[in-house]
Amino acid sequence: MQPRVTKPTFSLGRALRRLVAPVAITVVLAAAGAVLPAHTAVAEEGFGDGPAKVVYHADFKDPRRFSSMLTSIYNMVTTYQNDLRDYDVRVVFNSYGIRFLTDDELEGTPFETDAALKERREDLKGRLMSLQNTYDVKLELCDITREEVGLPKDKVYKGVESVESGVVEVAELASKGFAYIKIE
Repeated sequence: MQPRVTKPTFSLGRALRRLVAPVAITVVLAAAGAVLPAHTAVAEEGFGDGPAKVVYHADFKDPRRFSSMLTSIYNMVTTYQNDLRDYDVRVVFNSYGIRFLTDDELEGTPFETDAALKERREDLKGRLMSLQNTYDVKLELCDITREEVGLPKDKVYKGVESVESGVVEVAELASKGFAYIKIE
C-alpha cells in the first residue's frame, strides 16, 4: 500500500482572496454611495452611542501629580468638544485629595498643607475651577474624609458635590460604565 501524499493546505490565492474581499466590498459600497453612521467607529471603541463617561480618582497629596491630572482632564474634554462628543467627566476626591478642594490649611490633620501645595495652590485652584465652570467637569468629595478632618462644608470650594463615600462612588460609577483613570 502506497503512503498517501497530501497537498499543503496553505494557498496563496485563497489567502489573497480573504484579504482583498473585504476591501473590495467596502470600495463597492462606497462607490455606490452607501454611508455608515459616524458613531459606528466610536461605538466599537468602547463608549457606545452615549456620552463618554470617565471618572478620575484623586486620593494623593502631590501637587505636581494633581497638576498632571488637571492637564489630562483638560486634554480629554477639549478633545471631546472638538470632536463634538458629549461627555460626563468626574473627579472623585478622598483622603489626601481633600487638600485640593479647600483653602483651609487642614492643620493638625494628616492632610495638612505643605510648602509645595502653598506654592501652587492658586494656580491649581484656578485650573480646577476652570474645568468645572467652563468644561462642566463634576467634582465630588468624600464626606467621610471631610468629616474625619472636621472641615465644614462652607470651607469646600463652591460647586463641589458631597458623596457619602469616595471609594463607593468610584466603584458605582465604574459599574455604570465609567472608565476609571488614576494619574500616577
